[in-house]
Amino acid sequence: MRHVQVTEAKAAFSGLLAAVEAGETVAITRRGRVIARLVPDTPSLAADAFRPFWGMHEEIDLVAPDDRPPEPVATL
Repeated sequence: MRHVQVTEAKAAFSGLLAAVEAGETVAITRRGRVIARLVPDTPSLAADAFRPFWGMHEEIDLVAPDDRPPEPVATL
């Protein structure tokens, strides 16, 4: 993980975003203390949140939904 001072982060923000887009995590520091982190986005399905409960059929009555791609959103 790369550590970057706030002043450097302000000056090189687009470069930091490119690094994060490539998978790197960047810690933003002020006076040597981490105040924020830029981390890559990791999309997940809502079904992933409930997956641990699907093995508990006798305790909880849940049915796993079909994994489908998201529907397009209409633009105005």
